[in-house]
Amino acid sequence: MIRFILKRIAALIPLLLGISFLVFILMHLTPGDVLSEARAAQDIPKEYIIQMEKQYGLDKPWYVQYLLWLKSIGTLNFGTSWTYKIPVTDLLAQRIPATLTLAIAALVFAWVIAVPLGVFAAIYKDSVFDRISSILAYAALSIPEFFLALLAIFFAAQTGWFPIGGRTALTHSLMSSWSQFWDIAYHSVLPTLVLGLGGIAGMTRIMRANFLDHIRSEYVTTARAKGVPEGWIMFKHVLRNAINPLITSLGFALSGLLSGALLVENVMNYPGLGQLVYEALMKQDQYVVMAAVLMGCVLLMLGNLFADILLAWSDPRIRSTTIES
Repeated sequence: MIRFILKRIAALIPLLLGISFLVFILMHLTPGDVLSEARAAQDIPKEYIIQMEKQYGLDKPWYVQYLLWLKSIGTLNFGTSWTYKIPVTDLLAQRIPATLTLAIAALVFAWVIAVPLGVFAAIYKDSVFDRISSILAYAALSIPEFFLALLAIFFAAQTGWFPIGGRTALTHSLMSSWSQFWDIAYHSVLPTLVLGLGGIAGMTRIMRANFLDHIRSEYVTTARAKGVPEGWIMFKHVLRNAINPLITSLGFALSGLLSGALLVENVMNYPGLGQLVYEALMKQDQYVVMAAVLMGCVLLMLGNLFADILLAWSDPRIRSTTIES
């Protein structure tokens, strides 16, 4: 298993290099740069512009800029933000935990709702419960996340039950550790619901379809013939096999949550990685965009790796194949 994990991690390196190069080229081809506004201003001398170009390395060819950036990454130095005037690593340290917490909370929320819904919809196939859950799933799947975020903000503004935006209250730093935890949890309720609702629909359909396939399997018929209790068959044997495709799609679900967080964070004013990427793109803060996209890809790849490990732990057949490889 350790050898399998190390091989997967080693395979990430060329992939990350390719992604970083692609992001750099796209940023380089984008018209203008961080000094575009300064160049357009009449009261800023050209000498200052030249000095800033040398400071930011904009006077060098694009391939030199990319190689210098790669060299600095080797020392975990992602450069300095042109807009915020602080190291990019400090910005990432502030924003990554917020987005990661939101994505994991949304994923857990989706799983907690989708798995029981899919199981009971399969057990009570064609019942009223099955039809209602299908209607709700398709309704959740058809509503865009940004529109759902706007509805959530409207609901919070009308009722006053939840904060309209932000991740913490203004008095967060004055609270005790336990109060700070609940403050963050309270501010994360609506973004978690908005981000997780879209995933519930797809997971419910996958769970229901796989559960129905396994109910018709021969091992279920054999277990019933041996007198094994129905509940034990459904929730011990069938559920364990039917949940494997859902575990496989865990990495893709995480990628959808990370991409969805870009919209949700901006609409709901949640200070995460998605909001940082958007602001940096608008201001053409090249180092921030490249580092943020790279960290997003790392989180996605780690999510896929975690899904593979979890699948190997859940299914002994996959585990034996993994160990042999």
